Order: sequence, then C-alpha cells, then structure tokens
Amino acid sequence: MKTLGIAFIGAGDIANLHAEAISALPGAELIGLWNRTPKKGVTKAQQYGCSTYESVDELLSDPKVDAVFVLTNMETHCQYTVQAAEAGKHILVEKPAASSIAELEKMNAAVKKAGVKCMPVHNYIYEPGIERAKAMIQEGRLGDVVQFYMMYNIHHADEIRARYPGVIRQILTHHSYTMLYLAGEPKTISCLMNTVDDTIAPQENIAMANIQMKNGTLAHLCASFANDDHAGDPWTCIIKVIGTKGSTRYSYRDFVINDRNGAHSQTYQNYPESIKNTATHFINRVVRNGEEPLSSLGDAIICQQIIEACETSVKKGVHVHL
Repeated sequence: MKTLGIAFIGAGDIANLHAEAISALPGAELIGLWNRTPKKGVTKAQQYGCSTYESVDELLSDPKVDAVFVLTNMETHCQYTVQAAEAGKHILVEKPAASSIAELEKMNAAVKKAGVKCMPVHNYIYEPGIERAKAMIQEGRLGDVVQFYMMYNIHHADEIRARYPGVIRQILTHHSYTMLYLAGEPKTISCLMNTVDDTIAPQENIAMANIQMKNGTLAHLCASFANDDHAGDPWTCIIKVIGTKGSTRYSYRDFVINDRNGAHSQTYQNYPESIKNTATHFINRVVRNGEEPLSSLGDAIICQQIIEACETSVKKGVHVHL
C-alpha cells in the first residue's frame, strides 16, 4: 500500500484533530505544513512530527505531497484550493468552503479541470449516527420525512465570538449541509437573527431559519453562541428527523467529557470524532480509492445559496424563494 503524503495549509486549532486522524491511519503520513505565522507553524510541526514549508508554492511543489488540507480562514479557501488543484493535489477544505457562490464555482471549475478530488469538511454527515439515519431514510424505514430539526446552543467566550463570523455563516452552514443530506433541497427560506450584547462584537450570535424543502418537508434550524442549554434533555447540538413511519435523533449530549475543548466548555466527543471521521474518509476512500465524497463542492454551493438566502431574509424581512 502506497503511503499517501498529506500537507496542511494552515495550522490553527482544527489542525490538531486532522493531525490526530492522519497519525492513526496506516498508509498515511503528514509530510509538512505551512502557516501564515512561521513561529506558530514551527511549534505545530514539532508537535506533529513533520516539517515546515516557507511558502504555499514550496508545499505544492513537493512531489511527496499527494493531498492538501486547506485549514486557513474562509477568505483564503478559494485561492489555496485553486492553487492546489492546479498543482495536481487532492484537496480537503474546511468549512465554510468559501465566501461566496462565485468563489465556490471557481473552485469547482479548477478541480474539474485538474481532475482531482475536492471534499469540503461537512463533518456531521461522516458520523455513524447520521449515516445510519441516511440509510433508514433511503430504505423508506422512516416513511415520508415531514420534519427536520437541527438545534445548536453552545456559549462561546467573548474573545472567541469576536473573531468568528456570525452564527449564520459559522454554524448554519453545518445545519444546511446536514439538512441537504437528510431532508432534500430547499425551496423557500425565512430567517431571523439577533446580536446579544453588540458591544462585544457586531456579528449576530443567534439565528433561526424556517425552511420548506422541494419535497414538502419542513425544517427548523437554530444556532446560538449566546447561551448554553442547561435544561433537562438539553438542545446543545441535536438533530431530529421525523417521518410518517418513524424518527431518529443525534445529540452531542450522548458522549460528554468534563474538559474544555477549544471553544467548548466541555468535550462533546462527537465533535472531534466527526473531524477525524471526515479526514479518514477523505484519505482512505476519496484519495486512495477514488470514491466521490458524501458531500461535494456542488453541495457547498447549495449551502452557500441557503446562507445567502438567510442573510437576504434577515436584511429585507422577506421569505426568500430559491
């Protein structure tokens, strides 16, 4: 089995989980990384046991690198994805995959022209519970899906909230691709948002969207950085699909460790596991076996349409038809 060489463009907190996944995979090796802040890059490279590159061009010209993980800020995803595709590298790109539909279309065109694979980190759908739900829906075991809910209530500290985009782009992106995977494509969208204490940061920290799908299914998406949910059976992060013959649920609260994990005050084990599952699927099945990812750049484009429709709905106070 050929050892697949992986390199990171960007080495923020999320890189730790991707590095753990690679280190646990037979036949995969983290060759090196480039980071915008060289000092941090050297520290992370020492932590991961890999080398550093002085530039993205140097990384992409390394023949030992088969695939790159684009782990930088959203605004640079398009640039680095196009560069990686032109260099003939397969690409895993963190979410949100880009800032606009135009950028995503540019990325998709570059990937198709180069004949490489590109997989957005739509990590929820690589969880076993979500894959099981998908199978139940496809097999008709839930009957007709009539309702889809995805709720997220995890308080984020002020300094973290201030450097993140608002929850529409940061969190409803997750909700959007999960809804696409389980419930179908949207037809109409209505969204409301609020900024609790805008003296800390102007971006919204709570948003809710009501959506009707093309197949008639109704969906409700909610995301909040403003609060935790401490009630019984809390809606920390919960997905529920209700059909005419059955229903299914996925919850962060099923596996909890009382230690901080990044922006979260507790470790909701489903989250780090979902990132590792995504990296594993990309390396073993997409890159090694040439399979299509469960979620593509085409899906990312539809997700961006949903996000932009949410923003339009909020701005104009209208129900947006897609």
